[in-house]
Amino acid sequence: MGKKQKGTYEAIFQTPIRSNIKWKDMEKLIIYLGGTISEGSGSRVRIELNGTLAVFHRPHPGNETDKGAVKDMRDFLNNAEVSI
Repeated sequence: MGKKQKGTYEAIFQTPIRSNIKWKDMEKLIIYLGGTISEGSGSRVRIELNGTLAVFHRPHPGNETDKGAVKDMRDFLNNAEVSI
């Protein structure tokens, strides 16, 4: 795993939950792990990784996620059985 992806992964699993992780960095992590991202309507994106599906909303107007989205991504990665 590359340094950038490892840093993003570790940031997602930090306690307390962070709220300043860039959405693009999380998307890059999913792609690096072999997942796919497809556009939904509006700001929705569908993510598939290891047979696990989820729908997220891209943050707007900013580019940083809130704590709820980070927690949801953490849960998604756990459900997809991703570990480093």
